Amino acid sequence: MFLVEFISYLALEKNYSAHTTNAYEKDISEFSLFCRSNYEIEDIDAIAYNIVRFWIVELSERKIDNRSINRKIASLKAYYKFLQKIGQSDINPLNKHKALKTAKKVEIPFSETEMENVLTQIEYSDDFEGVRDELLIHVLYVTGMRRAEVIALKVNDVDFETMTIKVLGKRNKERILPMLVETKDKFKDYLIRRDELNDLVDERIMFLTKSGNKLYETLVYRLIKKYFREVSSKVKISPHILRHTFATHLLNKGADLNAVKELLGHSSLASTQVYTHNSIAELKKVHAKAHPRGSK
Repeated sequence: MFLVEFISYLALEKNYSAHTTNAYEKDISEFSLFCRSNYEIEDIDAIAYNIVRFWIVELSERKIDNRSINRKIASLKAYYKFLQKIGQSDINPLNKHKALKTAKKVEIPFSETEMENVLTQIEYSDDFEGVRDELLIHVLYVTGMRRAEVIALKVNDVDFETMTIKVLGKRNKERILPMLVETKDKFKDYLIRRDELNDLVDERIMFLTKSGNKLYETLVYRLIKKYFREVSSKVKISPHILRHTFATHLLNKGADLNAVKELLGHSSLASTQVYTHNSIAELKKVHAKAHPRGSK
């Protein structure tokens, strides 16, 4: 089995994050355990497709949802594709596999009123954490950055001269985002508070905890939930909904889809098009209101 080599390939050549490579490793190891426990197959490198089908059935019987099953199978497919690449296999047993059908996932963005309220009506504390939290929410909304991208943001990535922010996205793909004057002012206010922290702070990282450490994903998630609970009754509140809101609000105001794609750091237009359902609803309202036949 070439699992170690495969994970190394994903990390070094494909530039996948540790979180992603761990997910691949877990999926493949789980399938390997299934084969060993149920069929006494020790080496999965030359597996028959029907064994994979049996695993899918077993996963379904465990009430694993189709989306998660598809992800696991995608991990397997990538592994067998790697074996072909290094000359260890002639056939990928999953070449003709069709993904299971999944329900369309609809995420509802925050309204402009909700965003206005969380940015202007909440009284953030006048200390380091309050200034940081307000900036964090502002940046997520006005840039559309992913949670991991905000956490990884460095002080030197924010250029006040050119009014731009350098972002390192998925697969270490770099993009440059424009910065609003309001964003610049909030960054400057925050940096003053940041400089007042203890001498143990990581000088490179932009967003820190009060103790001077780098922010972590669960903390960002908790902060977003904390503040948006005050202005929104939505069941689903997360940093990703802010990214979704960023894209939807831009499209509702007439932004070009390709421009939004570049701002989000998507590799394909198809990834950006999932955000258009709300803008289409907005266009329907405009069309019905403005067209001469709309009131008929």
